[in-house]
Amino acid sequence: MSGERFALVAGGGTAGHLQPALAIAEALVEAGHARGTIEFVGSERGQDRAALEGRGFPFTLLPGRGIVRSLSLRDVLRNLGSLWELGIALVGGFRVVARARPRVVVSVGGYASLAASLAAVVRRVPLVLVNVDAVPGAAIRLFGRFARASATGWEGTPLPRAVVTGTPVRPEIAAARRGPQDRRSARRLLGLPEDRPTVAVFGGSLGARSINEAAAALAERWSGRGDRSIYHIVGRRDWERYDGQATGAGGRGGSANGVLSVTRVPYEERMAAVYSAADVVVCRSGAMTVAELAVAGVPSILVPLPGAPGDHQTANARVLEAVGATVLLADADCDGDALAEELDLLLADPCALDAMGRAAESLGRRDAAAAGARVVEACARPVPGEGAA
Repeated sequence: MSGERFALVAGGGTAGHLQPALAIAEALVEAGHARGTIEFVGSERGQDRAALEGRGFPFTLLPGRGIVRSLSLRDVLRNLGSLWELGIALVGGFRVVARARPRVVVSVGGYASLAASLAAVVRRVPLVLVNVDAVPGAAIRLFGRFARASATGWEGTPLPRAVVTGTPVRPEIAAARRGPQDRRSARRLLGLPEDRPTVAVFGGSLGARSINEAAAALAERWSGRGDRSIYHIVGRRDWERYDGQATGAGGRGGSANGVLSVTRVPYEERMAAVYSAADVVVCRSGAMTVAELAVAGVPSILVPLPGAPGDHQTANARVLEAVGATVLLADADCDGDALAEELDLLLADPCALDAMGRAAESLGRRDAAAAGARVVEACARPVPGEGAA
């Protein structure tokens, strides 16, 4: 489909880039822009095609993959292939921008955003950056000086012309509530005891091995606790290791009265229910997870991914730590004993947990998608005859 677009939304490759991009696109539709005038420019690799098909937005997928920070022969050869694909993507990006004639280009970061962002700069199309991490990624930093505005998730993000809009989260997360009845209903939905303090543990769709091991050790330590419940989302990568494994009377389902209730699942689509059910969450501190914890008002223990570019997960966690909404635990220190120590303190003081939840919620922005869409509209070049922007 050819013709002038209102916006090109560039980026993708991971859920952390796609989710805010889709949320802002949907907010633009709600603001009156036709779906056919909002085109996505994403990556042939990853989940972009599956995420975009059926949504009504036109999209163009370009080749490319990230650069590996390694000097091994295998990775050097891989990076040479990545540079070749990047060159092809740059040509494709310029073609898309020339064909679509967008009034604005929106970059959500990642290698999939490079081609369209560069084409926007060269062709003098207004560029808006959407940055959800507390520390901007390489692609966002590269184009920061050229952008009309940078819609950021958090105060203090070091980007020129930053406008704090918050991080868009899925509508079902924004709708999650944690009142007593909500909590009981969510626990019932997840097959958990309704009257027990509950700890939810997860590390992303694939899982996090160190967190999984710590959760298993925690379950062993708490095996005789008839007043606790653990909901452990293992992740697909490690599921075979834990499938059917009993801890106390646990396993995949809940346990009998008098012992610890442990429920393990490989993956969970109903994250709104998890946030409603849990008294406290143990997880990584990716940008989307931290934003969801804030919007839902969930106390947490955050274990940043070691070696993340720019140590951005630690920076994300410190946003919540600064207001008393989380306990930050280094990955190297994350084991069953450390989790038990921190969780015993938190669960023994419901008033402190409530305060942590309120502190988290104070940072949440349920209107983040609409706020981001307003920034995009304000920066778009006018239709000829409408006057200056």
